[in-house]
Amino acid sequence: MSTPEGGSGLAGAGIAPPGELRSHQGQLPNPGDTPSSPSAAGSTPGASLAGARVPGAPTLPDPLDPIAMTSMLGRLANEMFATPPGAQPEMPTPAIGGAPTPAAPSTSAPVSSAPPVSAAPSVAAPPVSAAPPSTASPFESPLNFDAIAPSPFAAMFGEGAPLGELFALSLPLVDAPIAPSPEPVAQPISFEAYEIAPVTDVSLPRSIRGTGPLDAHALKREFPILSQTVHGKQLVWLDNAATTQKPKTVIDRLSYFYENENSNIHRAAHTLAARATDAYESARESVRRFVNAPSTKDIVFVRGATEGINLVAQSWGRRHVNAGDEVVISWLEHHANIVPWQMLCNETGARLRVAPVDDRGQIILEEYEKLLGPKTRLVSFTQVSNALGTITPAKEMVEMAHRHGARVLVDGAQAVSHMRVDVQALGCDFYVFSGHKVFAPTGIGAVYSPGALLDATPPWQGGGNMIQDVTFERTVYQPAPARFEAGTGNIADAVGLGAALDWLSRVGIEKVEAHEHELLVYGTERLATVPGLTMIGTAAAKAGVLSFVLAGQKTEEVGGMLDKEGIAVRSGHHCAQPILRRFGLEATVRASLAPYNTCEDIDALVAALHRIQAGRANPR
Repeated sequence: MSTPEGGSGLAGAGIAPPGELRSHQGQLPNPGDTPSSPSAAGSTPGASLAGARVPGAPTLPDPLDPIAMTSMLGRLANEMFATPPGAQPEMPTPAIGGAPTPAAPSTSAPVSSAPPVSAAPSVAAPPVSAAPPSTASPFESPLNFDAIAPSPFAAMFGEGAPLGELFALSLPLVDAPIAPSPEPVAQPISFEAYEIAPVTDVSLPRSIRGTGPLDAHALKREFPILSQTVHGKQLVWLDNAATTQKPKTVIDRLSYFYENENSNIHRAAHTLAARATDAYESARESVRRFVNAPSTKDIVFVRGATEGINLVAQSWGRRHVNAGDEVVISWLEHHANIVPWQMLCNETGARLRVAPVDDRGQIILEEYEKLLGPKTRLVSFTQVSNALGTITPAKEMVEMAHRHGARVLVDGAQAVSHMRVDVQALGCDFYVFSGHKVFAPTGIGAVYSPGALLDATPPWQGGGNMIQDVTFERTVYQPAPARFEAGTGNIADAVGLGAALDWLSRVGIEKVEAHEHELLVYGTERLATVPGLTMIGTAAAKAGVLSFVLAGQKTEEVGGMLDKEGIAVRSGHHCAQPILRRFGLEATVRASLAPYNTCEDIDALVAALHRIQAGRANPR
């Protein structure tokens, strides 16, 4: 294989040319220094993050008033189930920014003369008007009236719906040997000076300066775990890209489910089953509303983004990807968006191709488009890089792939907590995300896909719940989404996911996006003062990730020293080894942001890094 001409970076290592990969070779290509497209900004000083938005995603109106809908549903539930009043304890709807618990005083001193952060007004839920006593859950989200039906699936599939299609598949697993990957040859990459400019768009509230509508200090008090100390220091949680913490409203919703609604679903069985079914399907509606899907039939519950990608690879992929076909991914991907496609290509004889990135961690759109053609069956890429924070031009990439007749999966695991997601505006065929990245429990997530596409896709697991009829000769499957939810689902955590998305919607995702953007700018500026610190991933469009290395220090040791200061960051390869090796690295230190983070959190991180570089470990 030839080496790219005129390249730099890893080009001298003799790795394969850009964009081509045989899955059995286990080797990623080297993009070299292919010029980036106009939409993938080069290393220009003064590049701004002000445009860090989901391309083409419109601002959506606020959802219906949940308080009024809850009261209505409560009265309806009383009539349906005739449960005596008082059979269930009443619980007040938690308010955003409500009854604050005293936070431990911070003893950290800012490293520089950054302006103090004054408290902004807390975001409060609308007042609750008096309503008759109700046995309905106080946490219920607005539902379609069609969901209140005698049959558990009448609203989902329609009364008298025809039997689903029988899929008689014989898909043996192939244990194909994979040749060992050669050790990567890491070459240092030199970066030009760069700058992420402060926000100049007056439409973006300067929230962390204390004048905007999102008060991060008040928001932090809604997260019980953040009030604790670690090694005698106040906890600073900057590991949000790995998992986010859970607000009290989500914790309370889980407790309420187990205390009052716990049952397997399918409401025809008994009253508690009906409550559990309604709570579960209400959570599906919350997911639908949050990503702006057309129907709840388009939402499949899974364990997380990893299972969602595997579902698509093993169900849709096995039916539609054949020998000689091509699957396109990018260098930015998490292992969960690489390995399932390698496995599929090994089994089918398809080829895996990889879109390169430039030295700032941005996909080179011209090179990406060159990979697309009549053999491309599927394109799968991340909306936000977990290792670098790069926001990809998702809408444009989807449109390019569709012009070549390919289906597109977007990995939204790192996007859903940072920006407005609108799957209809994106136009993707599949969208996956994990609940624990968006303030919900672990072990739950969702796949979006248009219902017609899901109904034409065979299930990948068999069992209860996903069938309409079973004999020893044949099985008839349910329509989507039930056909992909075999067995007893993670009911309680699905309910927790719905509560988390409703909470985030009430806080305001646009407020969160603006707050985190300013915090990202502030953190980038402050980290630049640390001697020997190099930022990895300097794209003009970034979400809340600050990934860096420290000269003379091992990343795992930096993470350990920060932990002794009560600061939680992630040190390692972040399950994204190919993109770090693209930069000649095996690991970075990653600080990642959430709406409850503040300037003081960044100051504590920067002060600790200064002490580490000075060779001392003074307590905060």
